[in-house]
Amino acid sequence: MSEFCFGPNPSPLMRQYHDEVWGKPCHDDPTLFKMLILECFQAGLSWEIVLSKQEAIGAALKGFDIEEVANLSEDDFEAGLLIPGMIKNRRKMAAAVNNARRFMQIQQEFGSFDNYIWHFTGGEVIDHYLMDYKCMPAHDDLSDDVSASLKERGFQFVGTVIVYSYLQAIGVINDHLITCPTRRSNNE
Repeated sequence: MSEFCFGPNPSPLMRQYHDEVWGKPCHDDPTLFKMLILECFQAGLSWEIVLSKQEAIGAALKGFDIEEVANLSEDDFEAGLLIPGMIKNRRKMAAAVNNARRFMQIQQEFGSFDNYIWHFTGGEVIDHYLMDYKCMPAHDDLSDDVSASLKERGFQFVGTVIVYSYLQAIGVINDHLITCPTRRSNNE
């Protein structure tokens, strides 16, 4: 049996995320936005906590609709923080609104956020060919560059570790272990 990419004994929630989402190249702006927002909410928390609260975060943020989040009213902002299961962090909620606005600016400049995020690798997936999950980096030169670019554009909660995790999530970086069955199905 192959080793799980996130370490031993994953929960069913983490297993499902690993098998169905993580590392699959994504070119859909609404999904790219949703994953960026979830990664920002993850700062200081485990990814499993964010996944378990994904529905509440989506409810607070209008189903992750980019324009609606960018135009969230003060009343909607406050109501969102009261949704059961929501991560009640005002700074992260404000960052989501800010990042939606910045995301839309990038869409205007590049034609899509997809064009922007994939231009860092020339549209290619970066594959680290990892043998052991313990060798998975927390960041690299690519995440450093993307983080710096996002920060220059006014994004918040986009440090290099968060950005590395984001790039993994959307498939720009493939860190599925060599022995991972999902890796093989992603490459078919």
